[in-house]
Amino acid sequence: MGALASIASIPLASGNSWLITPNVGLTIWTLVVFAISLYILSKLAFPRIRDALDARRQQISDSIDSAEQTRKDADQLLGEYRERLKEARAQADEIVQRARQTAEAHEHEARENGQEILAEAAKRAERDIEAATKRALDDIRREVADLTIMAAEKVTRKTLSEADQRRLVEEALGELDFSGISGPSNN
Repeated sequence: MGALASIASIPLASGNSWLITPNVGLTIWTLVVFAISLYILSKLAFPRIRDALDARRQQISDSIDSAEQTRKDADQLLGEYRERLKEARAQADEIVQRARQTAEAHEHEARENGQEILAEAAKRAERDIEAATKRALDDIRREVADLTIMAAEKVTRKTLSEADQRRLVEEALGELDFSGISGPSNN
């Protein structure tokens, strides 16, 4: 408040305020001081301000360029990633296809091997049946021969010589038909 009171106490010349009254000398000195201040600012402050603004502009431009380059790199990496992903999917599809083909081939091979094993087992069973049938027929022939000899001895009440026994066995076996017992024919 003290400053306002001192300004208010300044005497007024002819009723006008000395700050408002135009004075040619004061105007010239004001213009000279303004020009000197403008010259000093243009030599000292304005270049620094311009340099600071240029540096800031360059920094912003570099940041924009860097961001643009980063975006381009990211787009390129994304494209490469998509390409690799597409290749990986193609390879995965190919692997799955090969696995399916391999599985089908193994399944086909297993079926053929199974059929071969079944055919072999059937042949083996057939041979075993034929061998068992032959053994059974041989056993039956021996039994029939023994029974024939015993029956002949009882009928004739005498013991036959070995040659007579063989002759009787051969005759008895010749009269018997074993063809129906021998099993299925191989036609």
